[in-house]
Amino acid sequence: MNNKLLLLFAINTFFLSSCLFTQRSPVNADTVSEEKPGDITVYVTTANRSLDFAKSSINFSNKPLQDAATITLDPSIRYQEMDGFGAAITGSSCYNLLKMSEPDRTKFLTETFSHETGMGYSYIRISIGCSDFSLSEYTCCDTKGIENFALQEEELKYVIPVLKEILKINPTVKILGSPWTIPQWMKVNNLSDMQPHNSWTSGHLNPAYYEDYAIYFVKWIQAFAEYGIQVGAITPQNEPLNRGNSASLFMGWDEQRDFVKVLGPKLRKAGLKTKIYVFDHNYNYDNMKDQFSYPVKIYEDAEAKNYITGAAYHNYGGNRKELLSIHDQAPGMELIFTETSIGTWNNGQDLSERLMSDMEEVALGTVNNWCKAVIVWNLMLDTNRGPNREHGCQTCYGAVDIDAGDYKTIVRNSHYYIIGHLSAVVKPGAFRIKSSGNVPEGIGYTAFENPDGSYAVVLQNNSDENKSITLSDGNNHFDYQVTSKSVASFHWQE
Repeated sequence: MNNKLLLLFAINTFFLSSCLFTQRSPVNADTVSEEKPGDITVYVTTANRSLDFAKSSINFSNKPLQDAATITLDPSIRYQEMDGFGAAITGSSCYNLLKMSEPDRTKFLTETFSHETGMGYSYIRISIGCSDFSLSEYTCCDTKGIENFALQEEELKYVIPVLKEILKINPTVKILGSPWTIPQWMKVNNLSDMQPHNSWTSGHLNPAYYEDYAIYFVKWIQAFAEYGIQVGAITPQNEPLNRGNSASLFMGWDEQRDFVKVLGPKLRKAGLKTKIYVFDHNYNYDNMKDQFSYPVKIYEDAEAKNYITGAAYHNYGGNRKELLSIHDQAPGMELIFTETSIGTWNNGQDLSERLMSDMEEVALGTVNNWCKAVIVWNLMLDTNRGPNREHGCQTCYGAVDIDAGDYKTIVRNSHYYIIGHLSAVVKPGAFRIKSSGNVPEGIGYTAFENPDGSYAVVLQNNSDENKSITLSDGNNHFDYQVTSKSVASFHWQE
């Protein structure tokens, strides 16, 4: 086969077209032709984009295993079971996706969500009602009386059609729902004065409406189910300590505890197995000392504990070590990471600056501290960083940004790659396993055993030099030179 035919064959067998992702293979002595796949599949992205989620394959080594720079997997020691990795499908993301031509949209969604021919994104977060990246402020019951509940235009015209397209590509994708605000008629200014609070921002949930609001969740989950969309998990409130978002509600830990004791029974009475993850906010609890260890305080209540699966976190304040602290305090609680953003404030479109940092902080940092899922914020925004809402984030980028002039040209940012490098090789139901070794400076990694018995390692080289490492599962091993400032994902059968 001549070189041109070989290149065409490689491109056709790789899930992303060459106009979107480069197909260059990392320089490695054991790299084999795509015509005859090797033992290990490798994906590599470099911070300078010279390798753009490039796929290659290599073979196991027949050389004696050396002790130096070897990462050894030990599947006998398991940590958390993984639920998946993904991004938020906001109203804004759906608006942009639906502005694309159908062939372009299908291609992008397939590249992103397909387990067979794409990155295999496996988790989605959506808002219950509006968010700061919606087309308007609204809830699903803005007329007083829970009997007036109904899905609104944003769900019916934008979110549900996009979710249905994604589910055709990946029917097993998990969905998490989070509300940014409650209906205004359920709000009071505080729990002492109990005066009406007619604002999209701040306020408290009036305890007199706990039952109505619990029914609101039930109706919302059931309404999506009628469209064939199963919501597997919810959080009672997005960022419950943030009063200032464009749509928001303050819900201290004691308020959320009391509400969960109403919400949980309502879900069960309706026959719903939807998981409840409490908190859904920052590592540092917005520096409110009375809210420290928020999810643990709820979990310590014997009644509330019956209905709680775990806790969700964002990284807009504090340190990811809080995840380990919470796990140590309440090892029975699952942990998931549900939001992080890039934007103008952190050079969010500069992959040379963001890829290494976001890989260390968001991808490896959360998983290696017991998170079962990792979800970044908007999957897609436009080049005007929108559509967005006043008083929401005006400076955010998406995991990808699409040109508002043609709704075709896409810039892929760090968040798109860090999720892809996890989801491409680590499948739902995998277990994080023990991995250890004497590795060169700048190398960070995590390892997994998939449900089918295959192994996956996701690794970064945050140094200015290429680094040679060896990976061993105890039976087989292989050598690899990791490009400087790059992320590499490996997948192989035992």
